[in-house]
Amino acid sequence: MGIAISIGLADSLNPSTIGPALYLAAGERPRQTVTRFTVGVFLVYLGGGLLIALGPGQLILSLVPRPSRTVRQWLEVIAGAAMIIAGTLLWRHRERLAARDPPATSADGRSSALLGAGITAVELPTAFPYFAAIAAIVGSGLGIAKQVFLLLLFNVCFVLPLAAIAATLWIFGEGAEARLARARDFLQRHWPRMLAVIALLAGAFVIALGLTAIAGHVGGRLGKFFRKVHKLIT
Repeated sequence: MGIAISIGLADSLNPSTIGPALYLAAGERPRQTVTRFTVGVFLVYLGGGLLIALGPGQLILSLVPRPSRTVRQWLEVIAGAAMIIAGTLLWRHRERLAARDPPATSADGRSSALLGAGITAVELPTAFPYFAAIAAIVGSGLGIAKQVFLLLLFNVCFVLPLAAIAATLWIFGEGAEARLARARDFLQRHWPRMLAVIALLAGAFVIALGLTAIAGHVGGRLGKFFRKVHKLIT
């Protein structure tokens, strides 16, 4: 669960989805368009994850022995390392990424849901943090129902910024436009730094989870070994 939440939150600061949502917030019928955009993103991202996890993921598991607890813990460490590598690359290229022009977005009514679905479908093949989370979830040894729950939890975390934008519009109405405009400008200037820091922290957290579990497992085995030795010499 920690992996699904931490990587999901880190992956949620995605300019490819937050940027269009903030621009839709300044258009016509912003509450409806942003809400539908969020639903489109959520359904496609969740659907893609389920197809990968329950299709190729389960096929691979059926062809290889069920991973041991130690292997699953090392998968967590690898997922965390992938997040740290991604965060490091973002930090190195932060100035160039921040200088890019924001995406042009135009949608209203029901087409905003298609916009969200389309953007997510295009981004899905390069969603490496998502793939790392899926690999850890599939290799966790949990049942199908629990894997689906973890993927659902990941995607809820992923759309939290979009849901926050929609909630701001529904709560504050017309008064939300100025707030969201400032948020859009801030995001355009600082999103690479923010995403890099969050990715680094999430990666370190996931690695700590894996290494702590590995250390506990190794410690337990050592404890059993020394108790057996103690019995033999006494």
